[in-house]
Formats: sequence, structure tokens, C-alpha cells
Amino acid sequence: MIYTVTFNPAIDYVVRTGEVKLGSVNRASSEEIYFGGKGINVSAVLAELGVKSKALGFIAGFTGEAIEQGVKDMGIDADFVKLKEGSSRINIKLKAAEETEINGQGPHIGKDALDQLFSKLEGLRGGDTLILAGSIPNSLPPDIYEKILASLSGRDIMFAVDATGKLLLNVLKYRPFLIKPNSHELGELFGTEIVTDEDVVRYAEKLREMGARNVLVSMAEKGALLLDEKGGLHRCGACKGELKNSVGAGDSMLAGFVAGIADSDYSFALKLGTACGGATAFSDGLAKRSLIDELMKQL
Repeated sequence: MIYTVTFNPAIDYVVRTGEVKLGSVNRASSEEIYFGGKGINVSAVLAELGVKSKALGFIAGFTGEAIEQGVKDMGIDADFVKLKEGSSRINIKLKAAEETEINGQGPHIGKDALDQLFSKLEGLRGGDTLILAGSIPNSLPPDIYEKILASLSGRDIMFAVDATGKLLLNVLKYRPFLIKPNSHELGELFGTEIVTDEDVVRYAEKLREMGARNVLVSMAEKGALLLDEKGGLHRCGACKGELKNSVGAGDSMLAGFVAGIADSDYSFALKLGTACGGATAFSDGLAKRSLIDELMKQL
């Protein structure tokens, strides 16, 4: 079973409008609502690919209830910890001449709630996959990813981690199966600028030396590069299409890769991940199977 963890789920309220005039009333031309957060996005794309997963995390208030129902409506098995106070966040995505986001803070997560999450994670068994993706709320300890991997280490669980900075670096000693920085994040990890494919390979290899088994680096219009646990190098170009959406493309790539690696075919997994990322980037919402299949033919 694949498990995803979303520490701070959200309702994404997408508002499309023309020119935005500050200090004035602006009218929307269209509106959409999506239920997400990075882990939930991964689960949603996995469901689109016919792969079952269980979504874990924290919800609160009437917005949390809406998120839980929305996730279930997507065909995802939801097992969230329900907080007694606060409300799950609403993120405003304003799509005008320039794209602007206002992300909510989310509810406070106390020790009791965190203990409930760890109790749920205790149910994972050898052969399961755990996906940790995204930033964490201020109310959680900054080493929470590290604590989770430490508690589950030695159980033959496949860890996939999509995080930045110390949140990522601190888990490498637990030899996660997969990490997925983009090229900019890869440069930030080492205080340098990534310019060429050779730069990507050099620093991806450093992450492998530090413990990561497979390093998947997304490079926007340049495609993606994978350095696998056997030292093999795989390169995939970008899909062609009209960019519509920047939210969830990385999560979709992660979902596609995890779904595609079932047969240990790294090149296929990289292609499926690239197609899923492209399908989200070329859609108003998350990737749909029909477009994923169409983009796979490009690759």
C-alpha cells in the first residue's frame, strides 16, 4: 500500500480575472475549487493512474470536513487526524495578468494530534511506500520528517521524500528510496547555481553519496534527469503543450514515478512521471489519465 502524508491540507480557491486593480472591486470571470496539499495531490494522480493509496494528515473545522469529503470523492482512502480546534486553510490562487497566491496558515497541530499520526504510521508494513511531500506548519517540530523516518527505519518501507533544505538533508541518513528536488532546489542545497546537465549529475551524485538511493531532478522545460541507485543515468525531455497551471506539477511527477517503478523499470518510471507532470502543467487542475496517455506517446 502507498501512504501519503499532507501536514497542512487546503482548499485551493482559484479565481480568474482580468486586470486586478488594488483598492477597487474586482469581478471574477470564473472560479474553481480544488482540494489538495502536496500529499493529497500525489494520491489524486495515483488514483487517476489506477493505483490505490491512503491519504494521512490533519484536518480541522468545516473546511477540513470539505477536504475530507472532496478527497473521498476523488476515490482516495482518507484517514486524517481531526483536530479539535481551528480550520483547515483556504489558499487563494489569483490568475490574472500575473499569477498571485495567498496561502492560509492552517490550524495548530498539538502533541496529542501528532501522536495520533504516529499511531497510524505504526500500521505500515514491509513493502509499503510512504510519501512525504511539502513544507510543514510552524506548529510542528522542524525535524518531523526525520522523526517519522527514524520511527519506521528497518521495516523495508520505501520512503519517497519531496522537500527542501534541511528538511530533506536530515533524512538522507535513512536512505530514502527517492528524493525529488527541482534544479533550483538542488542548487540551493549546495549553495550554487545549476546551469548544465553536468551540474545536475554532479550534485545529484552528492545526494546519492549522502544516502539517497534514487535522485529525480525536474528541470522545467528541459525535462527531467534521474540518477538511479545502481549509478545509472536516465534523461527525459519535456512534454510539449500550453502551460496553464503551475500548481501540483511536481507532485504529479512524483506520483507518476512511484506508480511506474512497480516493475523496477527506471526509464519507464521517469517517462510516466514526466507525462504526469506535463499533464498537470497543461491542465486547469491535476493530471487526467487521457492526457497522461497522450503525452506518453510524445516520449
